[in-house]
Amino acid sequence: MVAPAAAVIVRPALWATALRQVRLLAAPGWWRRSPYLPLPDRGYLRFRLQTAYGDPDRYPEPADIVTYLHWCKAWPHVTR
Repeated sequence: MVAPAAAVIVRPALWATALRQVRLLAAPGWWRRSPYLPLPDRGYLRFRLQTAYGDPDRYPEPADIVTYLHWCKAWPHVTR
C-alpha cells in the first residue's frame, strides 16, 4: 500500500483532490473503529476492486489511482 501513496505524494497537483476523495469515501464513524484511519467502507472497496480487476482482494495499481484522481479533479469542469 506504500506505492499508491507514493504515486500521489510525488504529484502535488493531486493532493487536494486526494484529500477530498479520502473525506468523501471514508466510512462513517471511522474515528471510532480501529485502525482509526479514514478508509472506505470495506464492502464498497471490495466491490470497486472486483469490478476493476476481477479480484476483490487485489491492491489497486498506483497508476490507476493517479488516473482516478485526475478524473475526479476534471469532473467538475466537465459537468459545467
